[in-house]
Amino acid sequence: MGSKRAFTVVIERGKDGWLVADVPELEACHTQAKSMDELLKRVKEVIELCLEEQRNSKRNPESSFVGVQVVEV
Repeated sequence: MGSKRAFTVVIERGKDGWLVADVPELEACHTQAKSMDELLKRVKEVIELCLEEQRNSKRNPESSFVGVQVVEV
């Protein structure tokens, strides 16, 4: 296995109580779970799947993750 990479994970709780995780750096990389422990386990799995898909894809991403900001209005 190569060197480890760190990813930003945005976590929200839906109205139904489910935790939803999104990885902005990877296209269509998200998952959900009822508990934080299960969510973190699933997010690691989905990141690995997204990275594998990215390696197998012929196209280059046109955008890249920049950051997360909190904006008050």
